[in-house]
Amino acid sequence: MMLPGEQKRELLVKAECQHKGYGKDPYKRSIAELLDEGVINLDKPYGPTSHEVTAWVKNILHIKRAGHSGTLDPHVTGVLPIMLGDATRLVRVLLLSGKEYVCVMRLHADLPEERVRAILEEFTGVIYQRPPLVSAVKRQLRKRTIYYIDFLEMRGRDVLFKVGCEAGTYIRKLCHDVGEALGVGAHMYELRRTKSGPFKEDETLITLHDLTDAYYYYTQGDEAPLRKIILPMEYALRNMPRIIVKDSAVGALAEGAPLFVQGVCKVDTGIRQGDTVAVFTHMGEVVSIGTARMSTEELMAAKEGQALDTLCVMMKPGVYPPEWKKKLK
Repeated sequence: MMLPGEQKRELLVKAECQHKGYGKDPYKRSIAELLDEGVINLDKPYGPTSHEVTAWVKNILHIKRAGHSGTLDPHVTGVLPIMLGDATRLVRVLLLSGKEYVCVMRLHADLPEERVRAILEEFTGVIYQRPPLVSAVKRQLRKRTIYYIDFLEMRGRDVLFKVGCEAGTYIRKLCHDVGEALGVGAHMYELRRTKSGPFKEDETLITLHDLTDAYYYYTQGDEAPLRKIILPMEYALRNMPRIIVKDSAVGALAEGAPLFVQGVCKVDTGIRQGDTVAVFTHMGEVVSIGTARMSTEELMAAKEGQALDTLCVMMKPGVYPPEWKKKLK
């Protein structure tokens, strides 16, 4: 079972391109650079709000800007991606990533396990939800997609299950609706997020205590623990379809120019018109995020035309030479 962005893609070569030696491997950035263009896969503790946790991260790292992607309620724990410095521009992009949770739902009456399994399966696919009374959004009926529900265990009236869902799905409301369908009522008893886009419960997941200790060692001259914790912002885009561009096109893109077909070297399979796509250099640095004007097949066949509409520019101007200016002279 996987979320939509987790399917494997293949890079297709559109044009042979020569790397000119510009740029830097994102994993070789200095700590100062990572504090301005990095991300953290934080294990949010029970109790504080997501905004409080993000503020603590800023204080621990002594930085001015940080932002989280996908708010967790105070009593919910688990994966909370936090973007540092200029990487906060990715927050809006990552908000739409699929999410996965492990939930304990408490039934309000005894029921046979087979009946609970059967009803849970009926909640996969497109469902209708009205946000709970206590929520930060307008309470209007809306559609959300449940990609999968995996029944794990049932003890008494407590049902443990894993659910993969579209961003903006209220698991609390899902439990209520499942209880209604069962005819006995139910509520969410405990919830933990296990995936948020490319972030998941793996070796990158760290606690606030880990971060505090790593920053202390950094101030004492040992940057290894902090380097292991702060990931380059490109890590947050691992599940997004990619386009690799020529070195000669990077300078203009970093100035906000749109991407044209002539600047493309490689294209991921499976891109459709309207998809959000990340533009990378040969070194693996993200240049910009855009909306595809062409599918993979159209882009591979095209000899000219605009490939993407730029949504946000991630690379600072001047990292690559502005070769387009030379051509104008």
